[in-house]
Amino acid sequence: MEALTKKRIYSIDLLRGLVMIIMALDHTRDFFHFDAFLHDPLDVQTTTVYLYFTRWVTHFCAPIFVFLAGTSIYLQSLRKSKNALSTFLLKRGLWLIFIELFVISFAWTFDFNFHVFVMQVIWAIGISMLLMGAIIRLPYKLILVFGLLIVFGHNILDYIDSTHQGFFWDLVRNGNFGTYPIGSHKLTIIYPFLPWLGLMMLGYCFGKIYSPEFNFSRRKKILVWTGAGLILFFVVLRLLNSYGNPSSWVPQSAWLQTILSFMDVHKYPPSLLFMCITIGPGLIFLSLFENTNNRLTQVINVYGRVPFFYYVLHFYMLHILCMILFVVRGHEITESTPDIYGIPFRYLIVGEGYSLKIVYVIWISIVILLYPLCKWFSDLKKRKNYWWLSYL
Repeated sequence: MEALTKKRIYSIDLLRGLVMIIMALDHTRDFFHFDAFLHDPLDVQTTTVYLYFTRWVTHFCAPIFVFLAGTSIYLQSLRKSKNALSTFLLKRGLWLIFIELFVISFAWTFDFNFHVFVMQVIWAIGISMLLMGAIIRLPYKLILVFGLLIVFGHNILDYIDSTHQGFFWDLVRNGNFGTYPIGSHKLTIIYPFLPWLGLMMLGYCFGKIYSPEFNFSRRKKILVWTGAGLILFFVVLRLLNSYGNPSSWVPQSAWLQTILSFMDVHKYPPSLLFMCITIGPGLIFLSLFENTNNRLTQVINVYGRVPFFYYVLHFYMLHILCMILFVVRGHEITESTPDIYGIPFRYLIVGEGYSLKIVYVIWISIVILLYPLCKWFSDLKKRKNYWWLSYL
């Protein structure tokens, strides 16, 4: 069991580390690409293949991270009592919501007055963990059924009349930059929690294949066949062009543009097809790399062991560099900048920035610079057993 646990944690951290590295690419593009807020990088009419790929590949990050968060909860349930795990999830969920509202929102905006609180993936994970504190007390099969119903059925809600939508609707299911006043402040909901909660519940249930009664061979078959099945399901359902995504794909004049339209699936909120085409390859990755351990995977694994620490730091590093380059381009540090999507991103001006090549150079540089810090913190968590380390 000890050997199995080590392999299990290593492969999961490897995939988590990989998606954390890729995630930083999307945020680097937001801060530094000249076209970041001018056009949708997935719009086949205005994008390029390289820009489309730069955005599309980062689709893997949030769903895989949320799914693996659910898996990690199951793994914790193997060594913790229900009461202890439920209490931990409640506290960690509240902590993550606080971090989203006050630490990550500030990292995005550098607005000391907090005119806008932005609710993104950390909020969605936090509220999902908080709810999982109660959900884990349900029978395993019931959690699986409810998770499947949410993930496979929530796109039925696409057909609800928009006149019935509002704050509660955006909070639970719609999101998509819905903004609401709170006194002199505003709340912008990008990630609704219901689809992400369903995905976390399925990740929790999937964690069972890493329990001692499953050997590597059996687990590998389940991972491969489930992953391949999700990809096939995506292709068939997307071809039908009737359910699983709020927008249809449209044949284009060129075959490559048709493929780009076909692969353009909805993230805010995450559609069924979005989750299938991201989780499917993720499961296959887990099957292929469970026994892989070399210098490269060891480096990637470091980021996966401290994802929250890495997530917070990379935002501040990106925005500080953005501020420096803002001044280098001739602006004043005190200069105000127009809001973007109603959010005051200081030191960002739409249309200013750099080429995609420069974006990639900045991305790789930030990831490399973060490695020593992540390695230090990862080693600290191994050496020390302070209670607060489990919240970072």
